[in-house]
Amino acid sequence: MIKIVVYYIAKSKDLSDSLCEEFVALSAGFGVKMEFVNLFSKVIKEGQKQDAKEAQKSYTKEFLRVFKPQAYKIALSPNGKSVDSAEFGKKLEGKSEVAFFIGGAYGLEEAFLQQCQSVLSLSHLTFSHKVAKVVLSEQIYRAFCLINNHPYHK
Repeated sequence: MIKIVVYYIAKSKDLSDSLCEEFVALSAGFGVKMEFVNLFSKVIKEGQKQDAKEAQKSYTKEFLRVFKPQAYKIALSPNGKSVDSAEFGKKLEGKSEVAFFIGGAYGLEEAFLQQCQSVLSLSHLTFSHKVAKVVLSEQIYRAFCLINNHPYHK
């Protein structure tokens, strides 16, 4: 059993949630418990009103509030390392708990990125949190298909 928690910053729920839930259900067949946690707060709302630096600080503050020492932490950033699906799967293999962090509109502070074990990019393109959540949930499912020799990935 592996627990995967995706922490993200968003003002409200959206249609991407139902797509993510499809991959959550599929991943459960591999013993993966995946959940998505929106950390949007008043602190973030105020930070985003000021400037990019304050917004990033507010994201860090909220993310550190849920930072679990035992979890393998992966931040998503357009400047992170690009990996293929097989390499992505190897990052998850053998872990008991993984925490992913998707920043808000202004991205993540460098200081926060340095506290994570891995910083990955889903693409050279920048995605909204809605799209990033869907791509990430599909890639998590794909990773466990690869790990378990399931034919989905072909």
